[in-house]
Amino acid sequence: MADRSFLTWPFFDDGHRRFAGRLGAWAAAHVPTLVADHDDVDGTCRKLVTALGSAGWLAVIAPEAHGGVRHGLDVRTICLAREILGRHDGLADFAFAMQGLGTGAISLFGSDDLKARWLPPVVAGENIAAFALTEPEAGSDASRIAMTATADGDAYVLDGRKTWISNGGIADQYTVFARTGEAPGAKGISAFLVPGDAAGLSVEDRIEVIAPHPLATLRFDRVRVPKSHLIGPAGGGFKVAMATLDVFRSSVGAAALGFARRALDEALDRSADRLIMGERLADLQMTQAKIADAATAIDASALLIYRAAWAKDQGAPRITREASMAKMHATEAAQTVIDDAVQLFGGLGVRSGVVVEKLYREIRALRIYEGATEVQKIVIARQTQATRAAERDAPAEAAP
Repeated sequence: MADRSFLTWPFFDDGHRRFAGRLGAWAAAHVPTLVADHDDVDGTCRKLVTALGSAGWLAVIAPEAHGGVRHGLDVRTICLAREILGRHDGLADFAFAMQGLGTGAISLFGSDDLKARWLPPVVAGENIAAFALTEPEAGSDASRIAMTATADGDAYVLDGRKTWISNGGIADQYTVFARTGEAPGAKGISAFLVPGDAAGLSVEDRIEVIAPHPLATLRFDRVRVPKSHLIGPAGGGFKVAMATLDVFRSSVGAAALGFARRALDEALDRSADRLIMGERLADLQMTQAKIADAATAIDASALLIYRAAWAKDQGAPRITREASMAKMHATEAAQTVIDDAVQLFGGLGVRSGVVVEKLYREIRALRIYEGATEVQKIVIARQTQATRAAERDAPAEAAP
């Protein structure tokens, strides 16, 4: 990674700094070779997961008792990993992130048996994990999911469809959310571990996007899973999903931060070398204004991301507002930083395969998935309003 000065901030300890240095060196040495064949996105993802697991980097997405390196999930480490990998390649970040998101619910709420059976293969890079929440008619509002899970003896039978599922079709295990009906709305949803080879689970459609990633629509046709595969309590699935996203939403901002840092570095190098009208592009005030805006936006994003991660690691039960701010600001800022970098590159910036062109395609989805920017604004506003309302309703403190 280029700018390492932020690692001196009080959000981090020496362990974080050592981790960042080691992963940065590993990514520089290995990622370019691993992602050389972007035409085979499934094969590349499998290679990345295997390599990340073999090198020990996936140990940060599980508790120590099940192959991890810390007692629980350290959000700062996860964010550092996504920032560093994102700076090198979007698919490398994706491969790491989905191993964490796909097992986050198990790490946080799974039984000891589920953790012992399903976490170690993911940490080792032997299993690919996925998180299946979104449906055709339930995206940003997950409480509207329609997929059902019906109790049948010692099992649940799952019926329905999931869409926009990352690692759909190549995953060995899915965390799946379905309606079990204990109550209407969000209170009647449960979470399940579903093996990728379960009878009745099929890929209905592969989804092609501007920055290639394995995405699919999945069909569940009487997929039977034992009741022991329930993650958390029956009817508690919405809370499981939101708590998992609470951990990983900040890391989406971290991936965007990695993209933005790479774009700024590319823009700095390009503007230092390119001549226009007899002057270096870097010496023009318009260029310097873009560089100043980018550097400021990047530092602001980093502060928001690592503030949220630090708060969670210090034991905050929920960081919904902080994580939403981090995700919203970092992804929107990265879009602007990358767009300005493309502009500074001129025509070369839109040539297929150039780094800033690839970043331009990679960043766009991050403003949508795991809660679009507009949804984050609603979340932030409601949380802020609720805090103020509680302050207004609290009894006045007695005068000294």
